[in-house]
Amino acid sequence: MITLVPPTAARFAARASLPLVALGLALLAAPAHADAAEGWSDPADVNMLHALLLLGGVPLLLFLLIGLAVYVPPLVRGEDISPSGGGVESQWIGGPRPGAKELASHATSPSETGGAHGSW
Repeated sequence: MITLVPPTAARFAARASLPLVALGLALLAAPAHADAAEGWSDPADVNMLHALLLLGGVPLLLFLLIGLAVYVPPLVRGEDISPSGGGVESQWIGGPRPGAKELASHATSPSETGGAHGSW
């Protein structure tokens, strides 16, 4: 059976003061409101158009340059870059190619291919 013990006055005061302590710590952590040092420069405000061109135009230009670096070489070689370009037969990577010859098995013909072979 669980019995509830009423909190003492010290516990009650500690729990009640917890929000005040948290608020005090937050106010102490706030940045100081001081003027700039005497030797520091006072930079001019940034033009909004210049900021938009810098923050929007540079990524757009990089996107365009990367796209050109990807698509121009295949176009120069005369390859088809459309999504449906190239047949299914050209998509098998590492598959058999016409004219590929297999090595003869050691059991069917004596060859000097090397490697291990087992016999029963």
